[in-house]
Amino acid sequence: MELDIQCEEMSPSRWAELLSTMKTCKTIRWLDDCNLSSSNCEDLSSIINTNPSLTELKLNNNELGDAGVEYLCKGLLMPSCSLQKLWLQNCNLTSASCETLRSVLSAQPSLTELHVGDNKLGTAGVKVLCQGMMNPNCKLQKLQLEYCELTADIVEALNAALQSKPTLKELSLSNNTLGDTAVKQLCRGLVEASCNLELLHLENCGITSDSCREISAVLGNKSSLIDLSVGDNKIGDSGLALLCQGLMHPNCKIQKLWLWDCDLTSASCKDLSRLISTKETLTEISLIDNNLRDLGMEMLCQALKDPRSKLQELWVRECGLTTACCKAISSALGVNKHLKVLHIGENKLGDAGVELMREGLLHPNCNIQSLWLGNCNLTAACCATLATVMATKQCLTELDLSYNSLEDEGVRKICEALRNPSCNVQQLILYDIFWSSEVDDELRALEESKPEVKIIS
Repeated sequence: MELDIQCEEMSPSRWAELLSTMKTCKTIRWLDDCNLSSSNCEDLSSIINTNPSLTELKLNNNELGDAGVEYLCKGLLMPSCSLQKLWLQNCNLTSASCETLRSVLSAQPSLTELHVGDNKLGTAGVKVLCQGMMNPNCKLQKLQLEYCELTADIVEALNAALQSKPTLKELSLSNNTLGDTAVKQLCRGLVEASCNLELLHLENCGITSDSCREISAVLGNKSSLIDLSVGDNKIGDSGLALLCQGLMHPNCKIQKLWLWDCDLTSASCKDLSRLISTKETLTEISLIDNNLRDLGMEMLCQALKDPRSKLQELWVRECGLTTACCKAISSALGVNKHLKVLHIGENKLGDAGVELMREGLLHPNCNIQSLWLGNCNLTAACCATLATVMATKQCLTELDLSYNSLEDEGVRKICEALRNPSCNVQQLILYDIFWSSEVDDELRALEESKPEVKIIS
């Protein structure tokens, strides 16, 4: 049995009702933002202790505090506890909670995931957690430490933990002020360590091109690493060139690469194109908010046409694109059978751009499932084309047209397509589009007649 609740105020009677249900639950997910406090944690501790089938507990966005975690850990330390995954993000924890959590890491081999981001644990607190990780009993596989107010001083303790913990598969340190010196030190530790890290997230960590050679060395040495995110770091074209040395190494088996807001320009697209066209393991790349422009996008599209490319998701939102690159996009869509997700919103494609993409979108080779065209300067003039795509391509299940001036005429054409039995769109996103009350009634009636369709506005 699963318990899945979110954003619900907990009256005493409702809480008592839930406690009864929790006694037999295998997973308690999304008790997020339910105004829980330390007093609720005493009850949860008892559930953890008495329900040996419970393996997942999610308590994000609640004011549990250090006292609440202390209660929880009493249950977590009991021999009957079998909890594997624990989420405590944004729960008003401080470094004081880390000593208690260290005891759990040291004593509870069942715990494989710990998510404690968005808490003011600080460097001193996470150093204590690292001590727990180094205990032979600890079998942790995933550790999430985003927004924990960490500094460069944490790296020595992390490296020691990584060296002793070959079980660790995922490490997220995003949104901490580490800087190049610390990231270099971390990467040298990763190369030397016996760890088998699969996911490394270092978004917004103060990285520049100066540490990209060391990150590249990790990519070239750790064939286990398949998910790397260095988004929101100013690595620039020179840093990307260094990263690509590791990414192109035969040992590198990267699958997911996030490079959003990295100060890249079209100059990086030659290296990126080579990566997309030849690295057959790469299935997802995010280049959001980089100044690629039409020239860069045209190079990427040429790479997508290479038979070796296996890319499934391409995110190029807010990349300075215009109508001029849409013919190249259409050509790529008509060749690449693998691409499933295309996020191309916040670019000035215009109605003419959609018309140019029509041929590629309708091509039998195109298997696009999710198409995001929000804030692309679209009007009702392109909605007939979009309606044709919706009614023809049964693979298309998600369409975002938010922040475009479609008005009543355009929205009605989209609704007409949704009514078509051949249309398989299940999620239509229409944020900040203005329509009349009559059209609003039509949308509501459409949702009632096709309950499988979700219209988000």
